[in-house]
Amino acid sequence: MKLVVMSDSHSDINTIQAIRTRETDADAWFHCGDSELAVDADILQGIEVVQGNCDWSATFPESVVAEVCEQKVLMVHGHQHGVKESLMQLKYAAEQVNASIVLFGHSHLYGAELQDKVLYVNPGSTLLPRGGRVATYAVIEYSDSPRVTFRNPDSGEAVEKVIFTTS
Repeated sequence: MKLVVMSDSHSDINTIQAIRTRETDADAWFHCGDSELAVDADILQGIEVVQGNCDWSATFPESVVAEVCEQKVLMVHGHQHGVKESLMQLKYAAEQVNASIVLFGHSHLYGAELQDKVLYVNPGSTLLPRGGRVATYAVIEYSDSPRVTFRNPDSGEAVEKVIFTTS
């Protein structure tokens, strides 16, 4: 299984297009909010998208639950789940829907954690990274255990790889 995840692109359609052109073999596409685009924007067709705190004129859903290759994915933006402080609210939300993968944005900081067999991934921001980091999106590959690669949206080169082992 291969998931492509982006967030916080803030009206930058060129970067979304570059990622879509590069990652053609994805099983599913996700945008964790703050696209600042219209719900019917052509560039977002075929991508699951949630409402971010900067998506003022759009009416995306606040959360998405999707089944991809036998994995249940929960996606939110994160501003309503306190993600800048803790993953605890996301943990409760994941338990409610029995999610094995949780995707979120909002902080503009990329990262991945595996807690109690649930994978939490923030792809960072494709346009406005924080904390001295570079712009990123995430590619999640899952066979026996998850592997998350954070990639530069312009070049596609790996910024960081995180490989988890599950027992």
